[in-house]
Amino acid sequence: MRLAVADTGPLRYLILIGEVGIIPALIDVVLIPPEVHDELRRSRTPAQVRAWIAAPPPWLHVQPSPHADTNPRLARLDPGERAAITLAMSVTADAVLVDDRAGAAAARAHALAAIGTLGLLQRAARGGLLDLPTALARLVATNFHIRPQLLELLLAEDRIRREKP
Repeated sequence: MRLAVADTGPLRYLILIGEVGIIPALIDVVLIPPEVHDELRRSRTPAQVRAWIAAPPPWLHVQPSPHADTNPRLARLDPGERAAITLAMSVTADAVLVDDRAGAAAARAHALAAIGTLGLLQRAARGGLLDLPTALARLVATNFHIRPQLLELLLAEDRIRREKP
């Protein structure tokens, strides 16, 4: 994937579980709007995330989102999600990295691919970039919300994938 725009969630959780390094193996350039940059820097954000955004990697760029507050179909989303989706539409991004269900649905409603933390971890595991059970165990240890049935499904799919010759 060449270009993605990220909301706060996927970056935050990949940093927290020590897997943010998978992003440049999957995506060439990630843009974030200033609203997401600010969310990653808030005082209540984990120190590990604040330290990461203070010295961002070369593949991450902050870019303003044009007219993020003028689309009424995005009004129910938080400012970061609104700005990320608007920015993704303006730059014709390959995907929006977003975990929130409403944010992902809004991205898809605007003809954008939506990929969350789980999707990124799955892609990385398929590419041999990480061990999915280990990454998911670290993710579950955070405040990330995942239904137990979905967790079991992901682990089962990964077992099947690894068992294939």
